[in-house]
Parts: sequence; C-alpha cells; structure tokens
Amino acid sequence: MTIVTDLLLLAAALLTLAAGVGLVRFGDALARLHAATKPQVLGLLCVLAAVAVGNGRWDLVPALIPVMGLQLVTIPVSAHMVARAAYRTGNYRDDLLTADELAPAVERAGEREADAS
Repeated sequence: MTIVTDLLLLAAALLTLAAGVGLVRFGDALARLHAATKPQVLGLLCVLAAVAVGNGRWDLVPALIPVMGLQLVTIPVSAHMVARAAYRTGNYRDDLLTADELAPAVERAGEREADAS
C-alpha cells in the first residue's frame, strides 16, 4: 500500500510541476488556463486516491467523492469564466486560435448593448 500511495503522490507532484511549467512557459491567458486546469484536476484526483489508499479505510471514500465532484465542476467553470473575460479584454494571441467561435456571440452581445442604450 505504501508503494501505491507514494506513486500516486509522485504522479500528483509531477502533474503540479507540469502545470507550473505551463503557466510560466505559455504566452497568453487562454493557453495558461489550459495548462493550469487540466493537470491540477488530475493531480487532485491522484492526491485523493493516495489519501484513500494510504489510509486503508474504505469509509473515507464517500467523504472524498464530493470533494472530487465539486472540484470537477468548479475548476472548469471558473477557468471558462476567466477565459471569456480574457477574450473580451483582448488578453489572448489571435494568431494561436485555429477557430474563433466566440466572436459572433460577442458581436451580438455588443449589438444588443448598443440597441439598449
């Protein structure tokens, strides 16, 4: 059990390191958000699994499931909101986008705001 716990914690540490390197290396907000959220969710899953395996008690698992569920919901939603704010403020590199699917929605929202004024 100790080896499995250590491997899970090592995997979590490597994923956190990868997220940190991505935050430093990537240039715009959208790429940084991707680098920060994906490995962190998997790293948290590894830490929670290490807690469950290392503790050796199965009655702890029902307490860990809501923690992971809430993180699986809140991390992508908060990253999505930050990404939309970064897009609207122009804090992204346009040359890195392969498809800009948000531009029509932003234009329609701008037209509605102009009509309401």
